[in-house]
Amino acid sequence: MSFSFFKALRPKTPQEVAKSIKESLMALDTKTVVEVKSLEKALEEVEKNFVTMRTMLSGDGESEPNLDQVSLLVEEICKEDVLTLLIHKLPILGWEARKDLVHCWSILLKHKVDSNYCCVEYIEHHNELLDTLVVCYDNKEIALSCGIMLRECIKFPSLAKHILESASFVLFFKFVELPNFDVASDAFSTFKDLLTKHGNVVAEFLTVHYDEFFDLYEKLLISPNYVTRRQSLKLLSDFLLESPNSQIMKRYILEVRYLKVMMTLLRDSSKNIQISAFHIFKVFVANPNKPRDVKIILSKNQEKLLELLQNLSPGKGAEDEQFEEEKEFIIKEIKRIQV
Repeated sequence: MSFSFFKALRPKTPQEVAKSIKESLMALDTKTVVEVKSLEKALEEVEKNFVTMRTMLSGDGESEPNLDQVSLLVEEICKEDVLTLLIHKLPILGWEARKDLVHCWSILLKHKVDSNYCCVEYIEHHNELLDTLVVCYDNKEIALSCGIMLRECIKFPSLAKHILESASFVLFFKFVELPNFDVASDAFSTFKDLLTKHGNVVAEFLTVHYDEFFDLYEKLLISPNYVTRRQSLKLLSDFLLESPNSQIMKRYILEVRYLKVMMTLLRDSSKNIQISAFHIFKVFVANPNKPRDVKIILSKNQEKLLELLQNLSPGKGAEDEQFEEEKEFIIKEIKRIQV
């Protein structure tokens, strides 16, 4: 008597896994989505295939993944345009499937085949996928998943460069102020990574798009939302003071409009914002080549500025010698200004 039906099923090959994923995602067509039972069945198939993909990419908990199989799977996923389907079908997927996709996404991007990042190269040639992920912040159901996937992409300079230079980048100035706190915070994390992960890429972008970028950024600095003001001010300090952005900073501190913004923030009701504003304000004042317009503003407001600075401290009971030394230097500089 044959007991062959008790035998374990033959594991799928990487090619079969990629094909199954593709077919199950393509089954999520318009007709299927509007039919509840058909959609449930199709989503179950997707989830099953994602679990198989996850196991092949990261192991089953008992054994490590076979790197040759991982390489073959990565190649097939690119060859069969599965990456495109993964992103386009993301809004339809269930929570478990999205969780598995986010886990696999990082592995897919980071895996090298013959010293090449196949998935990164695929996205470079289909960079509209990055724009699709950015726009997903408008969909709160999938926004956090897309945010994680975007930040994995931003780890690669070429992909970060595309997002910075794409029309979708300006949407971040809207997304960081969305009413949903979790989505807005996640969007700001992605925004921060874009402006801090690759100094030379950012410097090149800011050089070309200086006026447009800082016009938009000023609105964040004067936002009525406290969290937006605080985060954007801290981020401005982080990337302006990076060495690759030295020329951008030198240009920024020549502009009276931005000096006025910092002076306004020095009067903010939040001590944290005052301190952060001081660290940018001091660069305006310490600049040995201050334009006449900047000198005039500092001179006209000398009395108020000196009073503000005298009362400024890092916090209750905090003793910060470097801060106090910098503050005393800035006070002396303001007193010395002559127009």
